[in-house]
Amino acid sequence: MAIPYPQVVLFGDSLFQGAAETSGGFSFQGALQTQLMRRFDVVNRGFSGYNTSNALKALPQIFAPLTEGGPQLKYLVILLGANDASLPRSIDNQHVPLPKFKENLRKIITHPNIASHKPKIFLVTPPPLDEIRMKVVDLANGYSDVSRLSKTSAAYSQAVRDLAAEYENVTLIDLWKAIMDVAIAKTPGYEPTSGRPLLGDPEGRERGYLEQLLPDGLHMNPEAYQIFYGLLKPHFGSEWAGTNDEDKVGYLLPDWRTAPWLEEDIQKKA
Repeated sequence: MAIPYPQVVLFGDSLFQGAAETSGGFSFQGALQTQLMRRFDVVNRGFSGYNTSNALKALPQIFAPLTEGGPQLKYLVILLGANDASLPRSIDNQHVPLPKFKENLRKIITHPNIASHKPKIFLVTPPPLDEIRMKVVDLANGYSDVSRLSKTSAAYSQAVRDLAAEYENVTLIDLWKAIMDVAIAKTPGYEPTSGRPLLGDPEGRERGYLEQLLPDGLHMNPEAYQIFYGLLKPHFGSEWAGTNDEDKVGYLLPDWRTAPWLEEDIQKKA
């Protein structure tokens, strides 16, 4: 019988769809799969442009209930909200109001198809928004004004924090804070003080190092994905860390030195 490898699923929008890319010498998905090689399958279910309404509607097509002999969803990493937080539009609308965003996210993490697997769930805050850059990109793409606001996006990230705090089986990954902290630390002369606009906010007229981390104002560069991986990495591997032969503990199939041979080949080997 085939061995179903337990799964780590990355569920979200373009920020996860792009996590498989190798540009810049780093792949978020590749790094995570390397860490979990031969123990878990890392499955990418990132869908560019999706909001929580799209994701919730499609969920039964993406996640089947746990079945005997089927793969078990052991870890679910959810990164949604960047599109929900976009401003309402008559054309190409992606906006989901904040209360409905939180309700949709709650329905995702408690969905029966998910709950049957009893996974460990990670809720990830969407990264900061560089609204200054975003407006330039939007105008170049034919929009009459900016499609997203940094303060609005920050409110959606706060909603993720609030929701994660309500569930014992949910761990918060605060990507918004981690990226903003790095951007602030790498912006010479910028000191975050009470009332001072954050980087990327038009009121402050300063992009700082967000210019590097979020090249188009919304999507992450390889360095930003490395920051993200650094947040997630410690949550995997405690089962084998510090054990003898920790590079092999937890393999579903044995190391080659102890792997069984075909009987006819054993005879030839002897």
